[in-house]
Amino acid sequence: MKVLVIGTGGREHALARALSTDPAVTALYCAPGNPGIAEVAELRAVDPLDPAAVRDLAVELGADLVVVGPEAPLVAGVADPVREAGIPVFGPSKAAALLEGSKAFSKEVMAAAGIPTAKSYVCETDAEYAKALDEFAGFPYVVKDDALAAGKGVVVTEDRAAALEHARACGRVVIEEYLDGPEVSLFGITDGTAVVPMMPSQDFKRIGDGDTGLNTGGMGSYCPLPWTPEGLTDEVVATVIQPLVDEMRRRGTPFVGLVYAGLALTAKGLRVVEFNARFGDPETQSVLAMLESPLSELLYPAATGTLADAPAPRWRDGASVTVVLAATGYPGTPRSDDVITGIDAAEQLGTVVNQAGTKQNAEGAVVTSGGRVLAVTAVADSLGAARGKAYEGVAAITFDGAQHRTDIAAEAAKTAA
Repeated sequence: MKVLVIGTGGREHALARALSTDPAVTALYCAPGNPGIAEVAELRAVDPLDPAAVRDLAVELGADLVVVGPEAPLVAGVADPVREAGIPVFGPSKAAALLEGSKAFSKEVMAAAGIPTAKSYVCETDAEYAKALDEFAGFPYVVKDDALAAGKGVVVTEDRAAALEHARACGRVVIEEYLDGPEVSLFGITDGTAVVPMMPSQDFKRIGDGDTGLNTGGMGSYCPLPWTPEGLTDEVVATVIQPLVDEMRRRGTPFVGLVYAGLALTAKGLRVVEFNARFGDPETQSVLAMLESPLSELLYPAATGTLADAPAPRWRDGASVTVVLAATGYPGTPRSDDVITGIDAAEQLGTVVNQAGTKQNAEGAVVTSGGRVLAVTAVADSLGAARGKAYEGVAAITFDGAQHRTDIAAEAAKTAA
């Protein structure tokens, strides 16, 4: 089949890598892509936020499957005209993508479906902010921008003034109770009816070691999770993802694609932190590194409503760890155009380097072009070995102002030892 991947980041690079070795894929395109993706797919120019342009490109290429990577195109509705043109799409409609596009809508759906989550309030005025913050006084304040914010719209702070400032800057926010306990990311592939879970993973949102500093889109990830209780995946599917899929279908807006469930394992039980409407980044890099069966065996059946008949995914033994290298200034205003060296050297060490915020300059060199620049992934027999290998890859790469966390999967590796 001919497959078109939409997006420019590390998640799309990981998806393109997996599809490029898939025996069912005869031609692979990515639009607009990046220099790393160009090594495994044919790049095409398109505005990923222009639904008509994406449809026209898919028709021109004769695509048999379109995979929409990032959240912004999904929320903009790029899947709709492609689907209307008769081309299978892995990715929800504009109406269903509101699950990520609006935190308030997500909370409404969870309430209707009986999905366990944090108590919350939707607020738009100073008086509403103050009332909600007072409700949750004594714990860290959690304030979430209602709209898309590239993973950086959430503030968790014990400083009431900082929480109030963030709310005012966003306008419409969701203020909710703080959820204690470790977090887990679980991807559920769905055709709107059936659900197939992938391997649970964990990401690291804060910019600094020890979960310090500002929230980011994600600074690293790993899987599997040796510390999670037995049966967690089945519990999440039964109490979270399947009820969500059923509720979305009941509303007349069936969700087709990937449900990302961000979860907290609290003292009171499992709770949903957030839903996303697409593969997580950088968890995708870690999870797909562990997938042994062809990715198309999941994506195409989901896009065509035949997921119940698809073979179950097969997973490798061992573990994977992903470490993100970010540009100086991130997660604020990142600097661009710094020359990157060492990607080939890192891959010769046995790691996989997925490019995210990269471009080529006039001289043909790969340079930085965004906040999260590269994601280095390693697979090994144990979590500790995968972690060591990933950081060897990180050490081989240089660009001016590069920053990364040094503690990705460190505590879990101790648990697994």
